[in-house]
Amino acid sequence: MIDLRSDTVTRPTAGMLAAMAAAPVGDDVYAEDPTVNALEARVAAMFGHEAALFCTTGSLANLLGVWCLVQPGQELVCDVRAHVVRAEMGAHAALHGITTRTWDSANGVTDTATIAGLITPDAGPYLVSTAAVALENTHNFGGGTVQPYEHLVEVSALCRDAGIGLHLDGARLWNAHVATGVPLADYGRLFDTVNVCFSKGLGAPIGSMLVSSAAHIARTRVQRKRLGSGWRQAGVLAAAADYALDHHLPRLGEDHAAAAAFAAEVVAQAPDALSLASVVTNIVVFDTGERTAVDVVAAAARAGVALSAVGPRQARAVTHQDVTVEEAQTAGRLVGAVLAGVPAQ
Repeated sequence: MIDLRSDTVTRPTAGMLAAMAAAPVGDDVYAEDPTVNALEARVAAMFGHEAALFCTTGSLANLLGVWCLVQPGQELVCDVRAHVVRAEMGAHAALHGITTRTWDSANGVTDTATIAGLITPDAGPYLVSTAAVALENTHNFGGGTVQPYEHLVEVSALCRDAGIGLHLDGARLWNAHVATGVPLADYGRLFDTVNVCFSKGLGAPIGSMLVSSAAHIARTRVQRKRLGSGWRQAGVLAAAADYALDHHLPRLGEDHAAAAAFAAEVVAQAPDALSLASVVTNIVVFDTGERTAVDVVAAAARAGVALSAVGPRQARAVTHQDVTVEEAQTAGRLVGAVLAGVPAQ
C-alpha cells in the first residue's frame, strides 16, 4: 500500500530515534526540560518572536493562539475551509466561547478587500465584534496552496490598522518556505501568533509550536495546563522536532516533486481531475467526477493507494518522506486508472 492519506503517517527515522533516546530531559510543567526549553528558544528566534510554547498538536497550538487574541463572545474571521473551523471539532466555540464567520474561496486564498469587507472590529452592543483574522499557509483543503507573501503583508497591515489580531495556522508553513524561499522570520513578523507543526512534512512523531510575544506565551502556558495538556519529560519529543529541523526541513522539496509527479500521472488519464498548476507543495486535491470521493478512495485502496476524501467529490493525496517520487508516480498511475475507469497498466 502506498499511503498518501496524509503526511502525518510518517515514521521516525533511525537518526531521529537515536536523538530522542539521547535527549536530556526534565519536568516541562516546571519549565525544567532543557531540550524543550532549547527548542522553544530556537523556534521563537527562527520566526522573529520573543517566545514559544511546545504543544502536543497543531489543533492545540491553534486553539491557544486564537484564544490569545479573541475573547468569549467575539469572533474570528477565516476561510470557510480553514482547518480551525473545519477540522478542530468545534473546539474554539466549545471550549473558549469564540464564534466564527468565514469567507469563501476556490483554493484557500482570497483578496484583501474581501477580508476588509467582512471584519467588524467594533460592531456595537448588538452585534458580534471581530477580534482576529486567521490565515492558513499552506492551505490544507485548498490543495497545499501557498498564500502569496504580498497578500499576507496586506492583511497584516489591515489587521494592524483595524486594531485586531492576526493568527497564522502554519502547520505546513515549512512547505511554503521551501516552495517560495521567503524567510521564516519574514512570515513570522506579520502575525501576532503562529502555529507550526513538526509531525507533518518534518516527520516527527508528535509536536507543534505556538510562537508569539513573551506575554502571550506566558498566558498560554497556563491555559495549556488548564486544558490538561501539561507534560513532563517532553524532551524526548522535542529532540525529534529539533532533529527534523536539522535533517528533514531541507528535503521538503522532494515531497513537492513527488506531488507533482503524482498529479502528472493522474492528469495523463483523467485530464479534468485537476490543474497541474495548482500543485505547488505536497498536497494534491482532485475532483472525482461523477463518482463520489468515498467510492474513488475505496477503489484506489483496492488498487494499492491510500487516499483521503475531503469533500463529496474531492479526494486528497499528500506526499511525504516515506514515499519516493517513483512510488508517487506509480500511485498517480493507479489513481488515474481508477478515475478513467480502465485497468491499471
